[in-house]
Amino acid sequence: MKVYLDNGATTKVDPEVVNAMKLYFLEKYGNASSLHSYGQQAKKALNNSRKVIAKIINADPEEIIFTSGGTESDNIALRGLADANKKKGNHIITSKIEHHAIIRTCQDLEKQGFKVTYLDVSEKGFVDPKDVEAAITKNTILVSIMHANNEIGTIQPISEIAAICREKGVYFHTDAVQSFTKVKIDVKKMNIDLASFSSHKIHGPKGVGAIYIKKGTKVNSLVTGGAHEFGKRAGTENVAGIVGFAKAASILNKDHLEKMTTLRDELINELLKIPHVQLNGSKQKRLCNNANLRFNLIEGEAMLIHLDMNGIAVSTGSACSSHELKVSHVLKAIGLSHDVAHGSIRFTLSKYTTKKEIDYTIDKVKEVVLKLRKISPLKPGYSAKDFPDHNH
Repeated sequence: MKVYLDNGATTKVDPEVVNAMKLYFLEKYGNASSLHSYGQQAKKALNNSRKVIAKIINADPEEIIFTSGGTESDNIALRGLADANKKKGNHIITSKIEHHAIIRTCQDLEKQGFKVTYLDVSEKGFVDPKDVEAAITKNTILVSIMHANNEIGTIQPISEIAAICREKGVYFHTDAVQSFTKVKIDVKKMNIDLASFSSHKIHGPKGVGAIYIKKGTKVNSLVTGGAHEFGKRAGTENVAGIVGFAKAASILNKDHLEKMTTLRDELINELLKIPHVQLNGSKQKRLCNNANLRFNLIEGEAMLIHLDMNGIAVSTGSACSSHELKVSHVLKAIGLSHDVAHGSIRFTLSKYTTKKEIDYTIDKVKEVVLKLRKISPLKPGYSAKDFPDHNH
């Protein structure tokens, strides 16, 4: 059996999305900036797609700027806003568990003279709104806190954080790449000034995303050229990709979310029955499709390889970088040691995941854990009796 449980990395493109896109590759392939009928057909599709995305988050269509994906959207939010507001201040606040598109952009802005505060998080991965409030100074221009974490699935209290920012006159941005269509977003009610989205996390094509920029928010364009996307992002729009993005966003529904939540809970509850296994992140306030667990006394990479041999695709809490095995900055931030973090596995489901696949995964994980623990050098405090065969 083949089981794909790495939907936090990317997703299968929905066949309905592919069909919607075909028309704009083969027939209505005009440039949306052209005045002839081909161009106007493309422009109409672009405007309709903008309305779809805007409606989902309760924004106005002209507040939606299409980009190449979440990383570009994050860069526009941070670099574009920092550049446009540098006379007002040079201080940015973010958290230690943000996506690298935020962390590394902040690190680059520090080299350019901006000051960045990286907030700690709780052991469940939560940012405390009080910490945000305490960190704001007269020079603070932007707070960027992700809506839901891409690794451990923790959903942040961004409404509370954004309300503090609004009261203090500070812009608030959220990376909503993982939460978009999975968690309700109302940019008006939630006091959000900027938000980043991506298509390929929700069964749309890769290379397409969007950024919501509230009217009146000062943001400079990162790319100069034509006046595309209301002057916020120069370059001919990827109309077919944008049509696919909007189609994907409109397809995901409540039934899909409930199904993913049910299967996620079954996966978590069954795997927690294995001795010395803990959940990373919050059990309640987490993405409907995310299960991140740490399997003590096991290397995550070994587990990933064994699961892959059984047809199951997952991801680990660490990544190979050159000759060094680096632990996830997210797992370090929630207080995990190197050894424990290296035994973490992220399972991310999709609307296509079935109960049969989850049951198969549970069985194979139990087999692999037993196998790897039997050959693992036992750590102090543990003995062979901690891993009985009846857990198979």
